[in-house]
Amino acid sequence: MNDHQLAAWLASEAGKLLVDLREELGGQRLAPFAVGSRGDAAGHDFIADALQQHRPEDMVLSEESMDDRRRLEHRRVWIVDPLDGTREFSIPGRTDWAVHVALVADGVPVAAAVSLPAQGITLATEPSSPTPVAANPPRVITSRSRPGRLARHIADNLGATIIQLGSAGAKAAAVIRGEAEVYAHASGLHEWDLCAPAAVAAAAGLHVSHLNGAELRFNQSDTYVSDFVICHPNLAAAVIAR
Repeated sequence: MNDHQLAAWLASEAGKLLVDLREELGGQRLAPFAVGSRGDAAGHDFIADALQQHRPEDMVLSEESMDDRRRLEHRRVWIVDPLDGTREFSIPGRTDWAVHVALVADGVPVAAAVSLPAQGITLATEPSSPTPVAANPPRVITSRSRPGRLARHIADNLGATIIQLGSAGAKAAAVIRGEAEVYAHASGLHEWDLCAPAAVAAAAGLHVSHLNGAELRFNQSDTYVSDFVICHPNLAAAVIAR
């Protein structure tokens, strides 16, 4: 498998594992945090073991493991979120959670995939998704649990409607699939939340950057990403200006 194929396979197979696990845990009357914790661990173990088998020379940065700082000296680093949207995963019936797998070389994503396991969907850098047609009026995504002022500000300025979704991967996937036009965030995430969705979005011809238009870089010493926007290219100038 090449890197694109491996990213897609890892995201898809980890997703299938998580779907089966959630069904298994559903009958055990566990607290939501326990369901989420089991999902986080299972997804991480599967991806980490598979990468050790298929790309043993590469480094891994995962939300669910200690940060091995040797990654900063390596050219190739896999950045993964084994379960993006732990809260959504732990709620029966919720489908807005994801698995993120991305390979970064010299700070730039070169292969990635985002799976939406409960929807049976995997989006990847190769083959990439077609650039969606922008709706008019546009649609701006915000968090279902923490609606943001930034999304409301952008929506008001663009004459857009608001859509609420759960995980970062689900939000980005909505833009990639043409279900929304703008996903902007100003309160900070980590590289594992953003790297794979940003890479898949860019491969689909969408605009991806910081809110001021600056390039996003990954495998940085500090994994915190202060802000970003993923949007339809026709709206990028207007979003950045606002």
